[in-house]
Amino acid sequence: MERAVDRYLRHVAIERGLSANTVAAYRRDLAMYTAHVAATGVTDAAAIVPADVTAFAVARAGLAPTSRARILSSVRGFHRFLLEEGLVAVDATADIAPPKQPKRLPKALTHDQVDRLLAATEGDDPVRLRDRALLELLYATGARISEATGLSVDDVLDAHAVRLTGKGNKQRIVPLGSYARAAIEAYLVRARPLFAVAGRGSAALFLGVRGAPLSRQSAWLVLRDTAARAQLRIDHLSPHSLRHTFATHLLEGGADVRVVQELLGHASVATTQIYTLVTADTLRDMYVSAHPRAR
Repeated sequence: MERAVDRYLRHVAIERGLSANTVAAYRRDLAMYTAHVAATGVTDAAAIVPADVTAFAVARAGLAPTSRARILSSVRGFHRFLLEEGLVAVDATADIAPPKQPKRLPKALTHDQVDRLLAATEGDDPVRLRDRALLELLYATGARISEATGLSVDDVLDAHAVRLTGKGNKQRIVPLGSYARAAIEAYLVRARPLFAVAGRGSAALFLGVRGAPLSRQSAWLVLRDTAARAQLRIDHLSPHSLRHTFATHLLEGGADVRVVQELLGHASVATTQIYTLVTADTLRDMYVSAHPRAR
């Protein structure tokens, strides 16, 4: 079983080009799955039957729907791979449907909240210059945090656009607004060289104070600390919140959903359309509060 899992993980990493973080998540999910199956006495993948998969899913009933769906997706992908490779005769997950998930609307910051957040990065300290450049870029481009921390200096193109590398190593070019351009230019000229001399010549755009590339965890702390200074008390605020905010504000401003899809790097427009529900809710709230016969 362990050899089969390792073979599958090599497949998704090399042939499908999934990120190291995604592969690590698959590894954790499948470790739970194989441990559960092994506890019932099954050590060969070919001996797994649908009842084993169902029992595993039931044992995870206490998890959040999104977590259960992700784990079951990992298991289903593993079994499809086993069938395609001829390692099993039947896909034990073929008739097992993923759990239904409630449609949750992403939380977007208001324009005022964004202004307060970015204002909290003002200052000439090198760390503040870096933090401002990072948060301005996240809001200006809708980049995932892994895309932002994965940027190299060369990915900033002509100061008017940035090249982002998303899921599956797919690249896209996203424009930079004037505020983000100014923040990045100030960081590159006045802060990054100070960080770089402390390191080993990393090409990463965003560096820590010791010259190493800024990690995703450090970038998350930048947002948390900045939000605290701005006195923003928002539940579940994360770097992804700025991605949600980017998409919502574009649609509220009249952008076409397919343009937003391209900017976000979504493979399907259906993923992007969740943000149209956010703007529809905003319009409905405004209508109810403003129209004399809306209630």
